[in-house]
Amino acid sequence: MKPVVFDLGGVVVVWDPVAPIAAAVGPERAERFVHGEEFDFAAWNHAQDAGRSWAEAEASATAAHPHLAEEIAAYRRNFPLSLPELVPGTAEILRALHERGMRLVALTNWSAETFHHAPQRFPEVFAVFTDVVVSGVEGVVKPDPEIFRVLARRLGHPLEGVLFVDDSLANVHAARAAGMDAVHFTGAPALWSELQERALLD
Repeated sequence: MKPVVFDLGGVVVVWDPVAPIAAAVGPERAERFVHGEEFDFAAWNHAQDAGRSWAEAEASATAAHPHLAEEIAAYRRNFPLSLPELVPGTAEILRALHERGMRLVALTNWSAETFHHAPQRFPEVFAVFTDVVVSGVEGVVKPDPEIFRVLARRLGHPLEGVLFVDDSLANVHAARAAGMDAVHFTGAPALWSELQERALLD
């Protein structure tokens, strides 16, 4: 049987970047920092997912936005708070696939320096994965085609027909371009139906 590849954030694990910052500066400032227009949190965090060190990220951001120093420092320091719970229903799907003998692999955009918090927080879920490809370790992020070539090497065979699940449409399109059978994750019930259609679950 071919493996099934899962994204992590938004598919398996809930990621809330506001919570670790709110713990230091309160929810209003944290919301403004993450979702406001003054600081581009998404682009800043994406660079760490692509391999930039947090020390460099924090230093450059603090130099450019000294008045946001508390917010900048709080995110990594309190990072475990960004992982409050599992996405409802996905763990049950993973267990069901695992019990059927499926090889489960994860492909995630995640900083190499903070990824360890996820398996520490949810060890029973991460135990079902035989491998996790972490963008920050590889130095390339989805939807870059190169990360799918990395995945193919890690799987040990071509990606044609391998099922991939991600909540980002851009990543789903890139996976399909790489030959994968990619599903856009919108929730566990819909994913269960997709897996039933493929005779992977009953």
